[in-house]
Amino acid sequence: MLMQAIATAEEKPRLCFVGPLAGSRHGYVVTQGVWLSRHFRDAGYDVTAVSVSPNRYVRLLDITWTLLLRRRRIDIMFLHVYGGPSFVVEDIASLIGSRSGQRIVMMLHGGSMPEFMASFPRWTRRVLKRADAIVAPSAFLARAIERHGLRCGVIPNVIDIAHYPSRLRRAVAPRLFWMRSFHAVYNPLMAVKVLERLRTTHPEATLVMGGQDKGMQAEMERYVRDRDLGDAVRLPGFLDMERKLREGDAADIFINTNHVDNMPVAILEAGAMGLPVVSTTVGGITDLLKDGETALLTPDDDVEAMVEAIRRLLRDPDLAGRLSTSGRRLAERSDWVQVRPQWEALFASLLVRADGRESGSDHVRH
Repeated sequence: MLMQAIATAEEKPRLCFVGPLAGSRHGYVVTQGVWLSRHFRDAGYDVTAVSVSPNRYVRLLDITWTLLLRRRRIDIMFLHVYGGPSFVVEDIASLIGSRSGQRIVMMLHGGSMPEFMASFPRWTRRVLKRADAIVAPSAFLARAIERHGLRCGVIPNVIDIAHYPSRLRRAVAPRLFWMRSFHAVYNPLMAVKVLERLRTTHPEATLVMGGQDKGMQAEMERYVRDRDLGDAVRLPGFLDMERKLREGDAADIFINTNHVDNMPVAILEAGAMGLPVVSTTVGGITDLLKDGETALLTPDDDVEAMVEAIRRLLRDPDLAGRLSTSGRRLAERSDWVQVRPQWEALFASLLVRADGRESGSDHVRH
């Protein structure tokens, strides 16, 4: 019955996706807000998406102006919440949406959200209480917010599985692939240290590190040069989809070195391509991955442990094959075909709910 509430194009809610959507531009990471707004537009929804500006201050002005201008043409605001400096934008956007009578869905992002909420409990609770539904892509963030007396559903991040050709890896070679931004939270230096240590037993080992420079690329290049690893490490910069698939297909093992994480799309993409994953066990990683089943997990910043995990894969083709297969299955659960009904059920429940707002602490789990 819920699905029937929005069964026709005329009855579909008018959606407004609010957040950092610079991924619509070439050279920027495509965020979940971009993917979801595109998917719902393709599905026949009336979609507004704001803002594509990479500048936080311009983005704030763009979002504020758009929400005020279109306030009577939005049924559901889909607000991406990251915390940190962007929480000012999220506060203002949710206030405008609330006063405009819109239903507000807040989707939490980022492994640092629990620390942000702990640092600013009154502010975060005041803003999040404006939501008609709060959703996170992992149980990690759901647990964190529930400690503040708010309910949070779990709907996974989305990828298009058909875009990722998979290759089963069994007898793997030490061809490593790392893909995040060059920022301290992603600990890129650990990846190079892992390669350096691995080459003491496997001198043929190589590493490709793709991503935007967020302040650490020069340091990385200097480290590679000082250690005479230039023939083994390649930094191709930001990878669009075509280059990402090409680099992923050429690799045999994906390594994730983050200090902080939630439900990284990069790991889903690696799994979709059939790459066995070796990852630090931080934040929501243990909600996404199971050690020995869908990945090999190692402690944060433990170079020796990650090197030994990689060596296990090199020695054990059966293990590599199991992780390659299970990674693809894990990624398939985040395919748009699987995720879309979960969002539409939530939208429908908001539309058929009785008049009057419910408090954030009463939100039901979806």
